[in-house]
This record gives sequence, structure tokens and C-alpha cells, in this order.
Amino acid sequence: MRKVSTGLAAAALTLALAACGQSANGVGPYADKGDDKGGLVGIAMPTKSSERWINDGTNIAKQFRAKGYTTDLQYGDNVVENQVSQIENMITKGAELLVIGAIDGSSLTDVLQRAAEADIEVISYDRLIHGTENVDYYATFDNFKVGVLHGTYIVDWLGLKDGKGPFNLEVFAGSPDDNNATFFFKGAMSVLKPYIDDKKLVVRSGQTKFNQVATLRWDGGVAQSRMDNLLSKAYTSARVDAVLSPYDGISIGILSSLKGVGYGGAGKPLPIVTGQDAELASVKSIIAGEQTQTVYKDTRQLAEVTVQMGDALLTGGKPEVNDTKQYHNGVKVVPAYLLQPVSVDKGNYRKVLVDSGQYTADQLK
Repeated sequence: MRKVSTGLAAAALTLALAACGQSANGVGPYADKGDDKGGLVGIAMPTKSSERWINDGTNIAKQFRAKGYTTDLQYGDNVVENQVSQIENMITKGAELLVIGAIDGSSLTDVLQRAAEADIEVISYDRLIHGTENVDYYATFDNFKVGVLHGTYIVDWLGLKDGKGPFNLEVFAGSPDDNNATFFFKGAMSVLKPYIDDKKLVVRSGQTKFNQVATLRWDGGVAQSRMDNLLSKAYTSARVDAVLSPYDGISIGILSSLKGVGYGGAGKPLPIVTGQDAELASVKSIIAGEQTQTVYKDTRQLAEVTVQMGDALLTGGKPEVNDTKQYHNGVKVVPAYLLQPVSVDKGNYRKVLVDSGQYTADQLK
């Protein structure tokens, strides 16, 4: 009944808009149309300020259109109210499925209640939506493992397993309103904390709790300011040996701060700086010997999994999942499909990123 009723509503909207000389294919430059196989899919992404989210939205919309769906792709510019309004508009326009990369995972309870009342399925994309039963599936990466890859890279690079140390470490985490940030942090600290406890890793700032090291909205400028403060207060006579960073945009801010006080110059090498998402600027930084590592998550694969989930929901099937225990959103466990992340540094970036077609060799020059 849902597909019949929403299909009729979408058809009525098409006729009404056509009479006004408008398109029913969405609003703005990101809306496009397939062959109407299954109606409208609303895709709400958090921001265009990050390269990865632009790619995510584009890949999801492209793959849905290839299957014949109409898409409405919107970016919230990291403003919660924008995203809520965009989702409301998608519901009004007759969307049969919502794919949401949330700005704030706990801010969508009311609008998703409206979606449920309209019998619209919801897929939480990469960031888990909290505090509501009205989210059906979750597509993401193994986020705890991302953190483990960060922590393991630092341990191996410094030779801590071989008894080397002590070394000075500072810790950064992602946005406190993003569920993934806590998974990254817990994964990394599961590896690093034993060495901190043994004083092989020394956090001179004393800031090791998530609420002390979180970076609102994953903002590189915020991270740069915090690193400036850490350097001025705790490192006037000591050097930083490693920085745990959970995201490339944060890493760029950290590196700017470090270079501002002479790191990277003669006799003062940059510390190890981790990252995530293999954004182009950070991959170039790795090649140049500045950022040390990033964690690559192939969002083309994530888009494919998401589209397969959505197509199954819209055609009466059951989406494939591989985790039904780990992701509790405060109301229920959301069935999820997890993809595997890959650690990337100067030694393997060609194999992982160029050979896979993520980037061309020319793009990395």
C-alpha cells in the first residue's frame, strides 16, 4: 500500500509542478531523475566543506539513478536546522526512502517521526542516528577498527613493542555529536592506553578523556587552535613525538600549528600525525613527508552497499547486514553492514589509492 499511495502522491506532485513550469526531480543542482523505477530517494548529507561528503553524496545519487530512481541530494552545511528542513521537504515531496548522513545524530527524532508516519524507510549513512526507533538500517565501516589502525600505527612507528620510549603523545578526537567519533577514540585508546599507563607514552597536557579532546564538527580550525594552546603550555621545552588525529581535516589544522612553531624545519622533524578519509590534500601531504598516515574508507563501496539496502527495501526484499549487535542508538540496535578500513602511508598509497582508481597518479603530483 505504501508504494501505491506514495507513487500516486509523487505523480500528483509531478503534474502540479509541471503546470507551474517546475521540475519534480528535487530542488537545486543536486537533484536528478532516473526512469522512475521506484520513486524518489532523499539523500541528506552533512556538508560540502569536506571532500569526502561531496563524493559520498555524488556516488549514492549516481548509483540510485542507475537503478532508475529519482534522487534529491541536499547538503546541510553543518547546520542542523538546515538538514531538518531539507528532510522535511523530502518527506513533503513524497520520498519513499531517506538516506541520511546526520550532522547531529541526536537531532532528528521529530522529523523522523514524520517520516515514520508517512511510512518512509530510513537508512543511517556512516553516522548513526540516535534516540529514535525510526531508523531501519545503518551502512558504515568498522569504526572501532579505524581507531585500532590509528593506535597500532603509532605503536609500530615508535617501536613501543620493542621497548622504546618514552615518547610524548597528544590526543585528538572527532565531534561529540557524531557516534563514530567515540568508536574511533575507543579503538585507538584500546591500543594506546596500556602504553600511557606504563608511561611509555606521555600525554603532557594530561588530556586523555573524550570530552577533553573532542573537536566539534570535526573542524580543522578548532583543532589548530587547540594544538596551539597545547604547544604553548606543555611543549615549550619538550617536543611532540606523535599526535593521534581521527580525520584528515583535523590533521591539516594540527600540522599548521606544528609548522607554525618550527616543526618540519631543520633539526625539528614533524611528529607522527595520523588521519582518516584519504582526502586528496592529506594524501599529497603524506607523499611530501608531512602527515604520516591516513585511514582509507572506500566510500564508493559504502555507496554501493547503501544503494543495495535501499533497493531491497523499495522492492520488497531484505537488506543484507553483517552486524546486529554493535550499534545501539539508545532506543534499539540498528542492523548494520560494516565495511573494512585500510591504513595508508607513503609506502602503500599507490597500491591502495592509485591502483584502485580512487586517484590518478597525476592528481597526486
